[in-house]
Amino acid sequence: MKRFITEDSFWGLFPDAVIGIVVAEGMKPADEIPPEDASEIERLLDRANIAAEHHLTSDTISENAPVKAWREAYRAFKTKKGARCSIENLLKRVLKGNPVGSITPSVDIYNAVSLTYALPVGGEDIDTFEGDLRLGITEGGDAFLPLGEDAHEDPTLPGELCYCDDAGAVCRCWNWRDGVRTALTDTSSSAFLIIECVEPERADDCRAAIDELARLVERYLGATIKAKELVTSDNREVVIAS
Repeated sequence: MKRFITEDSFWGLFPDAVIGIVVAEGMKPADEIPPEDASEIERLLDRANIAAEHHLTSDTISENAPVKAWREAYRAFKTKKGARCSIENLLKRVLKGNPVGSITPSVDIYNAVSLTYALPVGGEDIDTFEGDLRLGITEGGDAFLPLGEDAHEDPTLPGELCYCDDAGAVCRCWNWRDGVRTALTDTSSSAFLIIECVEPERADDCRAAIDELARLVERYLGATIKAKELVTSDNREVVIAS
């Protein structure tokens, strides 16, 4: 059995946070997705890039409400210099007229949901996890090879908030950057999908976003949804694999 566990050190910093979880099994490999469905996924992403403009009320990225909330959250723990929440990076591209492009169907779907709701959304390959996945403050030194790097190790810092399993870091600075080891690929069949919300007043948005995410993954990737729930301070862990 594998679990996703949110640790006391996380809740000490963010007692009102809400985290949406979707566990999907039996996803189709990218090359088995019908061309018409692949095209629909790309159109979903195109529409989401347009929808994201509604969350951008200022030409200065830091003045937009979703970005403000996450910049404030990042001040609560140790981060690598320059690290920003994933939703800021996506919205910044939209603001600059450089829409988020297609990567792989599973990633395109979660990026579409992220842009539509202006909430950070991530995904990992459950089959690559070593033991439980945990979210908490690390003592530092957790092994991590950043996505996009071939050999440059970049271990966690003391006091950093990150997702870790028994083999090291999975995603650094909470939701800044994924690692190579656990990233979703064109052949991933089991996905751990996660949506984070630090604004209590947006809990309903988070719930709507996980509903949408689960529906799209089921519809376009042929997945079976094994779990879909909100993690809160009163519900701190979820079984993600038997």
